[in-house]
Amino acid sequence: MPIRLLPSHLVNQIAAGEVIERPASLAKELVENALDAGARRIEVNAEEGGIALVSIRDDGAGIPSDELPLALERHATSKIASLEDLEHVVSLGFRGEALPSIASVARLRIASRHGESSHGMEIVADGGHLSAPKPAPHPPGTSVEVRDLFYNVPARRKFLRSPATEFQHLERTLVRIALARPNVAFLLTHNGRRTFAVEAATDRAGEERRIAGLLGREFVDSAVHVEHMALGLSLRGWVGLPTYNRAQPDEQYIVVNGRSVRDRFLANAVRQGYRDVLFHGRHPAYVLSLDLDPARVDANAHPQKLEVRFRDARTVHDFVRRTVEAALADTRPSATVPGPIASSALAGPSTLAAAQTQHSPRYQSPMSFNAPEAIGGRVDWTRLLPPSVADAGAPSAQSVADAPGVPGTVPPLGYAVGQLHGIYIVAETAEGLALVDMHAAHERVIYEQMKSDLTDGGPARQALLVPQVIDLSESEAEQAQEQAAALGELGVVIDRIGPHRVAIREVPVAFGNRDLGGLVRDAIRELSELGTTVAIETFRERALATMACHAAVRAHRRLTLPEMNVLLREMEHTDRADQCNHGRPTWVRLTLEELDRLFLRGR
Repeated sequence: MPIRLLPSHLVNQIAAGEVIERPASLAKELVENALDAGARRIEVNAEEGGIALVSIRDDGAGIPSDELPLALERHATSKIASLEDLEHVVSLGFRGEALPSIASVARLRIASRHGESSHGMEIVADGGHLSAPKPAPHPPGTSVEVRDLFYNVPARRKFLRSPATEFQHLERTLVRIALARPNVAFLLTHNGRRTFAVEAATDRAGEERRIAGLLGREFVDSAVHVEHMALGLSLRGWVGLPTYNRAQPDEQYIVVNGRSVRDRFLANAVRQGYRDVLFHGRHPAYVLSLDLDPARVDANAHPQKLEVRFRDARTVHDFVRRTVEAALADTRPSATVPGPIASSALAGPSTLAAAQTQHSPRYQSPMSFNAPEAIGGRVDWTRLLPPSVADAGAPSAQSVADAPGVPGTVPPLGYAVGQLHGIYIVAETAEGLALVDMHAAHERVIYEQMKSDLTDGGPARQALLVPQVIDLSESEAEQAQEQAAALGELGVVIDRIGPHRVAIREVPVAFGNRDLGGLVRDAIRELSELGTTVAIETFRERALATMACHAAVRAHRRLTLPEMNVLLREMEHTDRADQCNHGRPTWVRLTLEELDRLFLRGR
């Protein structure tokens, strides 16, 4: 075939293949246009999952009558005029392809009234053929109706799913946009039935009500608020507690400069912030908004603008990771939080009035006491450990005398009253009782102390009597050779002994007889992907977590009341004490009101 220009209608359909995948993607494009027009309320109506109809109405600035025909021309936009504008783009849409692409594969009607006009104008497009503009009654703003998506492209239409599935995609897309723009009210209806309606939020309380309406109250009740600025970057939002985790990454929402994105780079940064507190195989939940200079981010990296690229990616990654990490570090027992486990089994309104539930604690204990195992102001934890671990030397814990608290008050975890089956500590608190998994709690305490006491020398290591040889691809072997010095900081000494072979000569003591080949491969990959600093921290913390798990007091080990109280006080000022190193919860609180409901008291 000879080289020739393609007809404009075919060009638009090709562009539609990149931009319009399903009803959800066309709704995204139209809603983003409404947001760029300054809309403060957007109404979305769908029929048959959006296949039959998607209509968007907004109260934005509207389109002047003489510019309305241009809105349906390719590469016609009011949002950029030069390369400099593109490099500093702040609008959501700027390519000028959405409307003409949609009009080429569906029946479209657009009506708009500019704020200064006395009446609106409308244009109808059928398979890319445009009608002449004509006057139409319309309030200030714009309405777009899209019917019969892909009716003239059967090959594309057959790939659409059922109406129910398509609507699920559309709803999730609008939830993402609504979370990204809390200052805009949204209404979504499907087949005449309201799906969700959220009002604009002007403060944090309003945002939390809005998030609860979109994601559920449980997320808000199980999340920590984050707000941090540094290096010209700002991160704000909510991160779910480690114990509020998901089987799938379906509650992860990231916003960059007001644009909802699904960016693996940022998702990795957040997940790194959850390391050593998240249960294996589970996914965190969060709603986070990152703001930075538009010149530092490329929003034109994806046809649907779902991904972005950063000019200084390492700085952004480190900022997000450390901010999330710092927010989760404060997850420790407190009198103001319910605990890492929600008492959902006891949920429901209480029939007892507050004045009717006057309880007096039967057990009182002073804020400090003389623990016989305290030696020189420090507690000798080795007394609590199995002989094999104690002989190796375990880290000491801070004295109870240094525990925070005000004399005469009951600390958050109260005072121990006994041990249950040698596994759980039972403590009486000011509000009820607390149950503590002593091994999980002690593991976290030791781990955090080891991290803080770690010197620059790195983890203790041992030489292998017989070096272990592993086979790698040539590229992996080259990476291993390049990262040999960094691996040495992790306690792993290697030599390249062939094009595809590496010998492991020394490893951290904590790893014992574990799969050394797999560990080295993981370390090489992390050093290459995450950078030396992050990978060293991750690998080092993995070694410390292993040592802490072996050093922690074991189940069925009988403790004295002073020993139990020492552990409770340590938990109250240890970072991330709400969960162990593997992400399991360490304690749960039951209030007297919940206990009364459990036993039907007052009914």
